[in-house]
Amino acid sequence: MGRQEAIARSIVLALIDGSQKRASSVVSWILAFFSAFFSLWQLHFDKIRPADFARLRRDHWDVSDDAYLDSFRPPAGKKPEDSLKPIGDMGFSGSVRRLPSLLLGSLSCRHANTDSAASKTFYSTADQKYLVKSVPRHSEHSFFRDDLLTPYVQHMAAHSRSMLVRISDFVGSRRLSLGKILRLAPTHHIVMENIMYGQSEAKARGDVEWERWDLKPTSYFYPERDIADGRLTSEATKSQLADEFPDKIVLSKDQADQLFSSLESDTELLAKYNAVDYSLFLVRINTQRGEAERVAGRDQESPTGQSVIPQDPPAVPPEPPSWRTGVPSADGKHVYRAAVLDFFWAKHKIQPILMTWLINAWNLLIHHHGPMSITTTPDEYRQRFLKMCRKYVEVRE
Repeated sequence: MGRQEAIARSIVLALIDGSQKRASSVVSWILAFFSAFFSLWQLHFDKIRPADFARLRRDHWDVSDDAYLDSFRPPAGKKPEDSLKPIGDMGFSGSVRRLPSLLLGSLSCRHANTDSAASKTFYSTADQKYLVKSVPRHSEHSFFRDDLLTPYVQHMAAHSRSMLVRISDFVGSRRLSLGKILRLAPTHHIVMENIMYGQSEAKARGDVEWERWDLKPTSYFYPERDIADGRLTSEATKSQLADEFPDKIVLSKDQADQLFSSLESDTELLAKYNAVDYSLFLVRINTQRGEAERVAGRDQESPTGQSVIPQDPPAVPPEPPSWRTGVPSADGKHVYRAAVLDFFWAKHKIQPILMTWLINAWNLLIHHHGPMSITTTPDEYRQRFLKMCRKYVEVRE
């Protein structure tokens, strides 16, 4: 069994079974211990705060336990790992938290690059409703578990139109193993809604064209881009930086007011708990002029007779149109989806403190570029983030 399959198997077993069964005898326990310890990729995962996530799914997102687990159960005759499909980079942020070697020099880069390609994983369920993303950095998964999880659950329960991505489960490995010690496999994963849900079906029908952007304020210092005009890093590295939206999000006043009301509330929560460097993941579904209302409307169908916009959980509630199912543009040309992602980087954790010190030293001793998005203050990042969002929106009556 390969690395991707072994990690997928561990995640699926944890989600379906809750946790792996304990050994019933001393001999079985010893064998299980050695099997787990010498595992390189298939770690033992447990659900973290499962009751809280279950309440969110059932009581606020209208996702029954059976419907949720059906997305992870393998088809008849298949193995658990067949329930998850490895996927490539979808533009979700995270790569810019590395300080490249051109900045750190001989200082050990592994401290700044603990989410290397060897440790990251990204999966989609077969039905495309959920994504499973690794959270390999200790500073991030400990922040989510210990600081943000309770206020996140409370916020999502109280704000049905929150733009924060819906996280439906959180699993982590507590047992010691070689794979964990050598960082061959990520120790924590989140399960979250897939904002691109429905794209594959739409593409197969030839219905509409989908585009996506991972948006952050680009006025910050990005070493990959700003040192020596980016000549010291590869194009592949620079391509992982934040996108810029080349157009406007055309909305009515009511749509814009609702969007910014949600963003104000969501970012207030993130700033309160010291989160920075989050992004707005924007999806634009291109339609024929005047057809956006049809595509985004409730219970509407494409010319082929199939639903264009999801009408079922986890995309709803709230009922369409919403930023999860699709909001029609005021000019009728597009349908938009959006969510705030990657809000696990907190300024008070050890790694962010170290990186802030490094950037401050760079600005003092080498060249003043200002803060990075990962080293600025939470309130300052929030203001730039909201300003960016407003810059991209055009209001039309």
